[in-house]
Amino acid sequence: MHATAALRTAARTPLIRFLGRRTVPQSVDHTPRPHPASPTGILPDSFAAYRIKAQQHGPLGRASFTQGAIGRNSGASLGAVQPKQGEFFDRTELPSRFHRLPWSEAEIEAIETGGASLFA
Repeated sequence: MHATAALRTAARTPLIRFLGRRTVPQSVDHTPRPHPASPTGILPDSFAAYRIKAQQHGPLGRASFTQGAIGRNSGASLGAVQPKQGEFFDRTELPSRFHRLPWSEAEIEAIETGGASLFA
């Protein structure tokens, strides 16, 4: 007797029962709305208007590229960059207590052997 053939003839009933028919509701409003967390709470007039105002690593508008505003001047011509009061660009500018400590030979050996040299 073929057990698989006997199982195929029985009607399969799913374990999950869905309530109601599978229909898409017609009353869903698909009109565009601003995101609830948007700062202005309004939609832009058009995508072109959005791109003129948008900033992502610099202006996105075409006018700034065609007029040569981006990349026209060298970085040196923009002036020196100085850190604000209390800010530092490098750790070596901090007081000596914040400098990196030199590695000892024992620490280097422990790192290179994966810690096995500490127990050998």
